[in-house]
Amino acid sequence: MSRGAAFSYSPLLPTGDDLTEYRLVTDEGVDVVHGPGGRRFLTVEPAVMTQLTAEAMHDIAHYLRPAHLAQLRAIIDDPKASPNDRFVALDLLRNANIAAGGVLPMCQDTGTAIVMGKRGRHVLTDGTDEEAIAQGVYQAYTRLNLRYSQLAPLTMWDERNTGSNLPAQIELYAEDPGGAPDAYKFLFMAKGGGSANKSYLYQETKALLNPARMMEFLDEKLRLIGTSACPPYHLAVVIGGTSAEYALKTAKLASAKYLDNLPRHGTMSAHGFRDVELEAAVLELTRDFGIGAQFGGRYFCHDVRVIRLPRHGASCPVAIAVSCSADRQAVAKITPSGVWLERLETDPARFLPEVDLGGEPVVNVDLNRPMAEIREELSKYPVKTRLSLTGPLVVARDIAHAKIAERLDAGEPMPQYLKDHAVYYAGPAKTPEGYASGSFGPTTAGRMDSYVKRFQEAGGSLVMLAKGNRSSQVTESCHANGGFYLGSIGGPAARLAQDCIRHVEVLEYPELGMEAVWKIEVEDFPAFIVVDDKGNDFFADVTRPNPLLRIGAKP
Repeated sequence: MSRGAAFSYSPLLPTGDDLTEYRLVTDEGVDVVHGPGGRRFLTVEPAVMTQLTAEAMHDIAHYLRPAHLAQLRAIIDDPKASPNDRFVALDLLRNANIAAGGVLPMCQDTGTAIVMGKRGRHVLTDGTDEEAIAQGVYQAYTRLNLRYSQLAPLTMWDERNTGSNLPAQIELYAEDPGGAPDAYKFLFMAKGGGSANKSYLYQETKALLNPARMMEFLDEKLRLIGTSACPPYHLAVVIGGTSAEYALKTAKLASAKYLDNLPRHGTMSAHGFRDVELEAAVLELTRDFGIGAQFGGRYFCHDVRVIRLPRHGASCPVAIAVSCSADRQAVAKITPSGVWLERLETDPARFLPEVDLGGEPVVNVDLNRPMAEIREELSKYPVKTRLSLTGPLVVARDIAHAKIAERLDAGEPMPQYLKDHAVYYAGPAKTPEGYASGSFGPTTAGRMDSYVKRFQEAGGSLVMLAKGNRSSQVTESCHANGGFYLGSIGGPAARLAQDCIRHVEVLEYPELGMEAVWKIEVEDFPAFIVVDDKGNDFFADVTRPNPLLRIGAKP
C-alpha cells in the first residue's frame, strides 16, 4: 500500500495582505483585557457591532469605491467606447453624485443585507453577535430611505413582506483574520435581486479544462447573463471547487474584489489562485460581444476575476457571478485601536467630465397621446433608437401582474390603465420628505415575459419599459400585436427620482407596498427601443454565441 504525500496545509483562499483604506467609526465599546499566559483579549460590546453594521449599510447604499467610479470615467474617456457606452457611464456617474447626498440610495432595490464576519480567537463578545448585526441592519433599513424586499414564508404558498428588510444573511467564522487573533473582520454587502439572479452554477468535467473549450464555453454562458443586472459588470468566474456551494460562494466573494490578493499560481498545497492571463482574455471576449454597457458597445464588463480552485476528480463545478453598477460592498474591522470601516468615495463629482458629451440624436415621445399614436410614432424608428419619454406611465411588476392575470382568468376585462398607458416594471424605495419619489429605477423585464402575450391580446402592455433582454415569446407577441419593449438604463434610480419623476400616486393594490400599481408622471425619461412591432430585437444577435470561436485558430 503506497503512502500518502507529506502533510501540507494552506487555506483554500489565502487572501493576502489587507490594503484597504479605512476610516475610524468609533473607539468606544472596545477594550483590551489581560488573560492567562500573558495573552491579550479584545472585548467588543454588542452595540459596537450594531453601530458598525448600520453605518456600513448606510455607506454602501449611497457611496461607491473610488476604483469603480474611475472605471466609469474611463469609459467616457475611451475613444473606442460606443456613444451608448458613454451615455450609460455618464448617467451612472450622475446617479452616484446624487446618491452621495445621503438621501436617495443609488438603486431602488436596496438589496438583501449580507454580512460575513471572521472573529479571532482572542476576541470576546457576549455571544449575541448575529443578533447585534441584525439589529444594525434593521436600524439602517427602517431609518433610511431604503426598500423592504424580504418576504416571510407563512405557508408553502403564502408570504408577506417583513417590513424591515430582515432577515439578513449573516455568516460568522471562528478564525484569526489575516493571522491576527485580536481582530474581528467583516465584509458587508447589499445584493439586489437583479445581480443575485445572475449567479450560475454549471457542473462540467475535465473536458472543459483546455483553452479552446473553456473560451467556447464562456462565450456561450456569459452572453446569457444579459443586461438585466445593470452592466457594466464586475464579472467573476470560478473553475473547480471542493463542492458546488463553495464554488458559488467563491464567485460572490470574487465579484466583490474580496479575493483580489490571492496567489497568482497554484501549488501542491491545493489553494485557490487567480489566473490573470485568462482574466484578460475573458475581458476581451466580453468586449467583442457587442452588448456593451446595456445598449451596444464594448463595456459589458469593467473587469474580470477568474479563480481556479481544487476539485474532486469526478467533479468540475463552474460558478459565475456579477457585481452590478450598484457595486455595494465594504470591508470593516474591529481591533484594539477601534472600529474601522472602508473609506468609500463621498465626492464622486470629481469623476464627472467637464464637457458635454454630445451624442446621438434623441427622439422625444409624448406619452400624453393615445396609445395608438404612441405606437405609430415608435414604429418609425429602428431598434437601438434613443428616446426621451414625457408623460404618464403605469407601474406594475410581479405581484400586480399575477393579480391582473387572475382577473383575466375570472373573465374580467383588462384594466383600462394598461390599455391607455405604457407600463413600467419597477418598485420604488421609500419617498424622502419633500421629494416626489424615492429611488425608482427599472426592474428585470424577463420576470414578466410569461404575461406579455396574454396581456397584449387583451389590449394591454402594448408598450413596456424595463431593463434587460426579453425572451423570444415577447418579440413574437410584439410582432403579432403591434407592441414595443423599451429598455431603460439599469442603475441610475436616484437620478431618475430626482430629475425625471414628477408625481407618484397609487392606482390599485395599495396593500402591496412597493409592489402596488402606481401611476407616475415623468419628464425626459431616457429609454431605448429594444423590441419593435416588426419582430426585431436588439439583443437577439448579441446574445447568440459565436460558433466560429476557437482560441489559437487562424482567421
